Amino acid sequence: MADREASLSEDTAAMIRVDHAGEYGATRIYAGQLAVLGNRHPAAREIARMAAQEARHRARFDALIAERGVRPTLLAPLWDRAGFALGAVTALISPEAAMACTAAVETEIDRHYEEQLQALGTRDSELAETIADFQAEEVEHRETALAHGAERAPGYPLMSTAIRLGCRLAIAATRRL
Repeated sequence: MADREASLSEDTAAMIRVDHAGEYGATRIYAGQLAVLGNRHPAAREIARMAAQEARHRARFDALIAERGVRPTLLAPLWDRAGFALGAVTALISPEAAMACTAAVETEIDRHYEEQLQALGTRDSELAETIADFQAEEVEHRETALAHGAERAPGYPLMSTAIRLGCRLAIAATRRL
């Protein structure tokens, strides 16, 4: 696998690794939220819909990891537990806090995907198309979360800032590991 990854640019392999980990983490966040909210809250239907889209994103990056021989992140066990915990804790605070979590994460993912699209330019149209398609859905997730009360969550500014910082740190760590 290392030989196949070496044939990709280091930047492209890192993009795929980070995006794969990010989509995995997103599925775990939504799993944590749904474990707490179940189907009792009106927002649960929206969360389940977004979770299904994230599962599709994850499946596409699973395929890209295999097709292009990219080493997955070594941090997957951490992102598994941290993602689920983040989703569950925010849902325990309130459904609006769960939505605040989604809005914060998707804000960072939108920014991250935009940076990747700029870096890719025209050199990998398949990856760029995948990223652009997923970016549009991530923006829609953010807008859905805002429409469902994200900004009414207790401590929204602090929660949003902390989650966004955590996302940036996760991206940086996953690029390398």
